[in-house]
Amino acid sequence: MSIITNEYFKEYRRKLGFNNQNDLKVFFAGKNITPNIDYDYIDQFNIRLTEILTKINDTVVNRNPDISEFCNRNIDTIYTRLREADIIPRLNNQGRRPEEVYYSWMRGFVISNYFLGSLGQIFGAEISNIRLIGDDDIQNIDNFKRTPKADVEIALPTGESIRIEIQSGFQGINDIKQHKVLEARRIKSEQNISTFVIHFDLFNGQAAFVKADDIEENNINWITRQQMEGQTVFNIDQNYFIWKLTEQPPTYEQII
Repeated sequence: MSIITNEYFKEYRRKLGFNNQNDLKVFFAGKNITPNIDYDYIDQFNIRLTEILTKINDTVVNRNPDISEFCNRNIDTIYTRLREADIIPRLNNQGRRPEEVYYSWMRGFVISNYFLGSLGQIFGAEISNIRLIGDDDIQNIDNFKRTPKADVEIALPTGESIRIEIQSGFQGINDIKQHKVLEARRIKSEQNISTFVIHFDLFNGQAAFVKADDIEENNINWITRQQMEGQTVFNIDQNYFIWKLTEQPPTYEQII
Protein backbone atom coordinates (compact mmCIF):
# COMPACT_ATOMS: atom_id res chain seq x y z
CA MET A 1 0.00 0.00 0.00
CA SER A 2 1.64 3.21 -1.16
CA ILE A 3 1.74 6.51 0.75
CA ILE A 4 -0.90 9.14 -0.09
CA THR A 5 0.89 12.35 -1.09
CA ASN A 6 0.03 15.70 -2.64
CA GLU A 7 1.52 14.43 -5.88
CA TYR A 8 -0.99 11.57 -5.82
CA PHE A 9 -3.82 14.13 -5.44
CA LYS A 10 -2.61 15.97 -8.52
CA GLU A 11 -2.19 12.77 -10.54
CA TYR A 12 -5.66 11.60 -9.54
CA ARG A 13 -7.21 14.89 -10.69
CA ARG A 14 -5.24 14.72 -13.92
CA LYS A 15 -6.67 11.24 -14.57
CA LEU A 16 -10.15 12.71 -14.08
CA GLY A 17 -9.22 15.25 -16.74
CA PHE A 18 -8.60 18.31 -14.54
CA ASN A 19 -5.30 20.14 -14.10
CA ASN A 20 -6.94 22.99 -12.19
CA GLN A 21 -8.41 22.32 -8.72
CA ASN A 22 -11.09 24.99 -9.08
CA ASP A 23 -12.27 23.53 -12.38
CA LEU A 24 -12.88 20.20 -10.65
CA LYS A 25 -14.74 21.89 -7.79
CA VAL A 26 -16.99 23.64 -10.31
CA PHE A 27 -17.50 20.34 -12.15
CA PHE A 28 -18.50 18.43 -9.01
CA ALA A 29 -20.78 21.25 -7.84
CA GLY A 30 -22.48 21.47 -11.23
CA LYS A 31 -21.94 25.23 -11.23
CA ASN A 32 -20.99 25.24 -14.91
CA ILE A 33 -24.42 23.93 -15.86
CA THR A 34 -26.52 26.95 -16.81
CA PRO A 35 -30.28 26.44 -17.04
CA ASN A 36 -31.95 27.55 -20.24
CA ILE A 37 -33.77 30.85 -19.98
CA ASP A 38 -37.51 30.31 -19.72
CA TYR A 39 -38.77 32.91 -22.19
CA ASP A 40 -42.38 31.91 -21.58
CA TYR A 41 -41.80 32.94 -17.96
CA ILE A 42 -40.45 36.31 -19.15
CA ASP A 43 -43.47 36.75 -21.44
CA GLN A 44 -45.67 36.49 -18.34
CA PHE A 45 -43.49 39.07 -16.57
CA ASN A 46 -43.84 41.42 -19.54
CA ILE A 47 -47.62 41.06 -19.41
CA ARG A 48 -47.51 41.90 -15.70
CA LEU A 49 -45.36 44.98 -16.38
CA THR A 50 -47.98 46.21 -18.84
CA GLU A 51 -50.72 45.54 -16.27
CA ILE A 52 -48.78 47.50 -13.62
CA LEU A 53 -48.26 50.48 -15.91
CA THR A 54 -51.89 50.46 -17.00
CA LYS A 55 -53.18 50.45 -13.41
CA ILE A 56 -50.79 53.23 -12.38
CA ASN A 57 -51.72 55.26 -15.44
CA ASP A 58 -55.40 54.94 -14.54
CA THR A 59 -54.69 56.23 -11.02
CA VAL A 60 -52.13 59.06 -11.11
CA VAL A 61 -52.78 62.65 -12.16
CA ASN A 62 -50.15 63.05 -14.90
CA ARG A 63 -51.40 60.24 -17.13
CA ASN A 64 -49.75 59.07 -20.31
CA PRO A 65 -52.30 59.60 -23.11
CA ASP A 66 -51.09 56.53 -25.04
CA ILE A 67 -50.07 53.93 -22.47
CA SER A 68 -50.12 51.13 -25.09
CA GLU A 69 -47.48 52.92 -27.17
CA PHE A 70 -45.45 53.64 -24.02
CA CYS A 71 -45.48 49.96 -23.02
CA ASN A 72 -44.53 48.87 -26.52
CA ARG A 73 -41.57 51.27 -26.58
CA ASN A 74 -40.38 50.70 -23.01
CA ILE A 75 -41.19 47.03 -22.46
CA ASP A 76 -41.47 45.13 -25.74
CA THR A 77 -38.72 47.00 -27.60
CA ILE A 78 -36.31 46.99 -24.66
CA TYR A 79 -36.92 43.30 -24.02
CA THR A 80 -36.16 42.52 -27.67
CA ARG A 81 -32.89 44.46 -27.50
CA LEU A 82 -31.81 42.75 -24.27
CA ARG A 83 -32.62 39.35 -25.70
CA GLU A 84 -30.87 39.95 -29.01
CA ALA A 85 -27.76 41.18 -27.16
CA ASP A 86 -27.80 38.06 -24.97
CA ILE A 87 -27.95 40.20 -21.81
CA ILE A 88 -30.65 38.22 -19.99
CA PRO A 89 -28.58 35.06 -19.30
CA ARG A 90 -25.91 37.32 -17.72
CA LEU A 91 -28.33 38.82 -15.21
CA ASN A 92 -27.72 37.32 -11.80
CA ASN A 93 -27.91 38.57 -8.24
CA GLN A 94 -27.49 36.51 -5.06
CA GLY A 95 -28.46 33.33 -6.86
CA ARG A 96 -31.78 34.56 -8.24
CA ARG A 97 -32.93 33.33 -11.62
CA PRO A 98 -32.04 35.64 -14.54
CA GLU A 99 -35.73 35.92 -15.41
CA GLU A 100 -36.47 37.33 -11.93
CA VAL A 101 -33.55 39.75 -12.07
CA TYR A 102 -34.79 40.87 -15.49
CA TYR A 103 -38.26 41.54 -14.08
CA SER A 104 -36.88 43.45 -11.10
CA TRP A 105 -34.69 45.62 -13.35
CA MET A 106 -37.46 46.21 -15.89
CA ARG A 107 -39.93 47.31 -13.20
CA GLY A 108 -37.51 50.03 -12.11
CA PHE A 109 -36.69 50.95 -15.71
CA VAL A 110 -40.29 51.42 -16.84
CA ILE A 111 -41.27 53.35 -13.70
CA SER A 112 -38.31 55.71 -14.17
CA ASN A 113 -39.31 56.39 -17.76
CA TYR A 114 -42.98 56.73 -16.93
CA PHE A 115 -42.33 59.57 -14.48
CA LEU A 116 -39.78 61.49 -16.60
CA GLY A 117 -42.46 63.96 -17.66
CA SER A 118 -43.31 64.64 -14.01
CA LEU A 119 -39.62 65.28 -13.30
CA GLY A 120 -39.63 67.97 -15.98
CA GLN A 121 -42.65 69.54 -14.32
CA ILE A 122 -41.11 69.41 -10.84
CA PHE A 123 -37.77 70.89 -11.84
CA GLY A 124 -39.06 73.28 -14.48
CA ALA A 125 -36.97 71.61 -17.17
CA GLU A 126 -37.68 70.64 -20.75
CA ILE A 127 -37.40 66.93 -21.50
CA SER A 128 -34.45 67.81 -23.74
CA ASN A 129 -32.64 69.06 -20.61
CA ILE A 130 -33.08 65.73 -18.83
CA ARG A 131 -30.01 63.69 -19.73
CA LEU A 132 -29.81 59.94 -19.10
CA ILE A 133 -26.44 59.22 -17.48
CA GLY A 134 -26.91 55.83 -15.79
CA ASP A 135 -24.78 52.85 -16.75
CA ASP A 136 -27.74 50.66 -17.70
CA ASP A 137 -27.11 51.82 -21.25
CA ILE A 138 -29.76 50.60 -23.69
CA GLN A 139 -28.35 52.76 -26.49
CA ASN A 140 -24.95 51.09 -26.16
CA ILE A 141 -25.95 47.63 -25.02
CA ASP A 142 -22.33 46.41 -24.84
CA ASN A 143 -21.77 48.79 -21.92
CA PHE A 144 -24.85 47.64 -19.99
CA LYS A 145 -23.99 47.34 -16.32
CA ARG A 146 -25.67 47.99 -13.00
CA THR A 147 -23.79 50.57 -10.91
CA PRO A 148 -24.49 53.21 -8.21
CA LYS A 149 -24.45 55.97 -10.81
CA ALA A 150 -27.57 58.19 -10.80
CA ASP A 151 -30.16 57.76 -13.54
CA VAL A 152 -30.46 61.30 -14.92
CA GLU A 153 -28.87 64.72 -14.81
CA ILE A 154 -31.11 67.77 -15.17
CA ALA A 155 -30.05 71.22 -16.31
CA LEU A 156 -32.12 73.64 -14.23
CA PRO A 157 -33.34 77.02 -15.52
CA THR A 158 -30.85 78.61 -13.07
CA GLY A 159 -27.97 77.10 -15.03
CA GLU A 160 -26.96 74.62 -12.32
CA SER A 161 -27.25 70.86 -12.71
CA ILE A 162 -28.54 68.20 -10.35
CA ARG A 163 -28.56 64.45 -10.50
CA ILE A 164 -31.62 62.32 -9.88
CA GLU A 165 -31.63 58.72 -8.71
CA ILE A 166 -35.09 57.29 -9.38
CA GLN A 167 -36.17 54.40 -7.18
CA SER A 168 -39.38 52.43 -7.05
CA GLY A 169 -40.72 50.37 -4.17
CA PHE A 170 -43.50 47.81 -4.45
CA GLN A 171 -43.70 46.29 -0.95
CA GLY A 172 -43.99 49.34 1.32
CA ILE A 173 -40.31 48.98 2.34
CA ASN A 174 -38.51 52.19 1.37
CA ASP A 175 -34.72 52.34 1.61
CA ILE A 176 -31.69 53.88 -0.06
CA LYS A 177 -28.68 51.60 -0.34
CA GLN A 178 -25.51 52.87 1.30
CA HIS A 179 -23.45 52.80 -1.89
CA LYS A 180 -25.92 55.20 -3.52
CA VAL A 181 -25.31 57.72 -0.72
CA LEU A 182 -21.54 57.28 -0.95
CA GLU A 183 -21.69 57.90 -4.71
CA ALA A 184 -23.79 61.03 -4.15
CA ARG A 185 -21.24 62.38 -1.65
CA ARG A 186 -18.41 61.69 -4.11
CA ILE A 187 -20.14 63.56 -6.92
CA LYS A 188 -20.88 66.48 -4.60
CA SER A 189 -17.26 66.62 -3.45
CA GLU A 190 -15.68 66.25 -6.89
CA GLN A 191 -18.15 68.09 -9.14
CA ASN A 192 -20.27 70.14 -6.72
CA ILE A 193 -23.42 68.52 -8.12
CA SER A 194 -26.14 67.47 -5.69
CA THR A 195 -28.03 64.21 -6.02
CA PHE A 196 -31.69 63.79 -5.14
CA VAL A 197 -33.19 60.35 -4.64
CA ILE A 198 -36.81 60.33 -5.72
CA HIS A 199 -38.38 57.20 -4.29
CA PHE A 200 -41.74 56.10 -5.65
CA ASP A 201 -43.56 54.02 -3.05
CA LEU A 202 -46.09 52.49 -5.42
CA PHE A 203 -47.47 50.24 -2.70
CA ASN A 204 -48.79 53.30 -0.85
CA GLY A 205 -49.11 55.82 -3.71
CA GLN A 206 -46.53 58.36 -2.56
CA ALA A 207 -43.10 59.71 -3.49
CA ALA A 208 -40.21 60.89 -1.31
CA PHE A 209 -37.47 63.42 -2.11
CA VAL A 210 -34.15 62.87 -0.33
CA LYS A 211 -31.00 64.94 -0.90
CA ALA A 212 -28.63 62.00 -0.76
CA ASP A 213 -25.37 63.92 -0.33
CA ASP A 214 -26.80 65.57 2.82
CA ILE A 215 -27.45 62.29 4.67
CA GLU A 216 -25.08 62.21 7.65
CA GLU A 217 -23.13 59.20 8.89
CA ASN A 218 -24.80 59.32 12.30
CA ASN A 219 -28.37 59.66 11.04
CA ILE A 220 -30.63 57.39 13.10
CA ASN A 221 -32.31 56.08 9.95
CA TRP A 222 -29.27 53.99 8.98
CA ILE A 223 -30.26 50.37 9.58
CA THR A 224 -29.22 46.85 8.65
CA ARG A 225 -31.85 45.29 6.41
CA GLN A 226 -31.81 41.51 6.89
CA GLN A 227 -34.09 40.98 3.88
CA MET A 228 -31.30 42.46 1.73
CA GLU A 229 -28.50 40.12 2.77
CA GLY A 230 -27.70 42.30 5.79
CA GLN A 231 -26.95 45.42 3.76
CA THR A 232 -26.70 48.81 5.42
CA VAL A 233 -29.46 51.05 4.10
CA PHE A 234 -30.99 54.44 4.83
CA ASN A 235 -34.61 53.89 5.78
CA ILE A 236 -36.66 56.73 4.30
CA ASP A 237 -38.66 58.43 7.04
CA GLN A 238 -42.30 59.24 6.29
CA ASN A 239 -41.50 62.96 6.55
CA TYR A 240 -39.61 62.71 3.24
CA PHE A 241 -42.79 61.65 1.44
CA ILE A 242 -44.48 64.83 0.26
CA TRP A 243 -46.13 63.81 -3.02
CA LYS A 244 -49.41 61.93 -3.22
CA LEU A 245 -49.28 60.37 -6.66
CA THR A 246 -53.00 61.03 -7.12
CA GLU A 247 -52.28 64.79 -6.89
CA GLN A 248 -50.12 67.25 -8.83
CA PRO A 249 -46.38 66.90 -8.05
CA PRO A 250 -44.56 69.46 -5.88
CA THR A 251 -42.35 72.17 -7.31
CA TYR A 252 -38.57 72.27 -6.92
CA GLU A 253 -38.94 75.10 -4.38
CA GLN A 254 -41.13 72.86 -2.21
CA ILE A 255 -38.62 70.04 -2.00
CA ILE A 256 -35.38 71.90 -1.31
